[in-house]
Amino acid sequence: MRTSTSALPIFSGLCASLVGIGLARFAYTPLIPSLIQAQWFSANDVVYLGAANLVGYLIGALLGRPIARQLGNKNALRLMMLLVTAAFFACAFPLSVSWFFGWRLLSGITGGAIMVLVAATVLPHVPASRKGLASGAIFLGIGLGIAASGTLVPPLLNMGLQATWSGLGGLSLLLTAMSWFGWPVDLPHPTATHAGAAIEPTPSAVYLLFGQYAFMAAGLVPAMVFLVDYVARGLGAGAQIGALIWVMYGLGAIVGPVSYGFLADRLGARIGIRLVLVIQAIALGLLAVSHSFMALAVLAVIIGSFPPGIVPLALARVHELVPDHHRQQIAWSRATVSFATFQALAGFAFSALFNATGGQHALLFLIAAGAIAVAILLEHALKWLPSSTEPRVCEN
Repeated sequence: MRTSTSALPIFSGLCASLVGIGLARFAYTPLIPSLIQAQWFSANDVVYLGAANLVGYLIGALLGRPIARQLGNKNALRLMMLLVTAAFFACAFPLSVSWFFGWRLLSGITGGAIMVLVAATVLPHVPASRKGLASGAIFLGIGLGIAASGTLVPPLLNMGLQATWSGLGGLSLLLTAMSWFGWPVDLPHPTATHAGAAIEPTPSAVYLLFGQYAFMAAGLVPAMVFLVDYVARGLGAGAQIGALIWVMYGLGAIVGPVSYGFLADRLGARIGIRLVLVIQAIALGLLAVSHSFMALAVLAVIIGSFPPGIVPLALARVHELVPDHHRQQIAWSRATVSFATFQALAGFAFSALFNATGGQHALLFLIAAGAIAVAILLEHALKWLPSSTEPRVCEN
């Protein structure tokens, strides 16, 4: 019964992640060479404008739950989708760097808020045995957005940058309308009382997960921001080959969320995370030294599966460590803030390093592999800690 009634909320969640993260963040990557060539902004400005979305994501992760307390989850998600749609249309007019930065920042804020709220809004209406697969379906929207950016942006660019941004805005508006009535009824926000006892998870295990998730965020930034530019300008393969590699990245992003969610359901999140991190570290190291189209295409699929795929795995790990639904929301919000903080810092750090080294893409990918290696080391620290929670009374 609940499985059938959860279909519409899952679809709405997919639309929200597609618009707020898949398109708002990832459609910018294949636009970078064109923004530079069309002289909308300088190469340095274009790179920092990409980081604006990451900063906004952090702000949105912090503001998501307070906004939902005021408006309710359903209305907050609707508002975020409307705002990101407005940002697409506003970016069609390059009035100034500050104008563009502001709208890119707002698009990031919506993505961060959506990431915090969408699972908490939809998953309570899904049976426990299917939560991993359901969260994979919700965050499949990120992968679809990446794939759409690789397949829709190149033909739109033939009509000009302004038409491209407007086209993305039109698609965002359509998806917002399609998801509008699919959101489930809001669950009441629990009120904490001093008399009530709550179950608190083992702090060390949860905080190590936050740290692990943060280094994952740092590790995914270089490929996410610079992959197309690496192929198009760094290797001299041109914008068309760069777009093809981005399509392969998008294909991986489509496969990632559902397959990683399936891993969480079948193997458990802890083993799934360990397996995925090892594969990603190897793939990023190989990306730094690979020049053939076939190798780049295969690596792009593997690496592309990671940004949207790790979300359902990390969410499943939170659910393993935190049995209480309300505390799951708090823990997931904090995990998202941890992720967003390191992602924003990494965005600016990698952008600065890229400019300082005259565009050394390979160096960025090697540093990213190092960040994933740190996450693996934290995973080894996690295996010495109990995976279950230790009940403890906590006054809230």
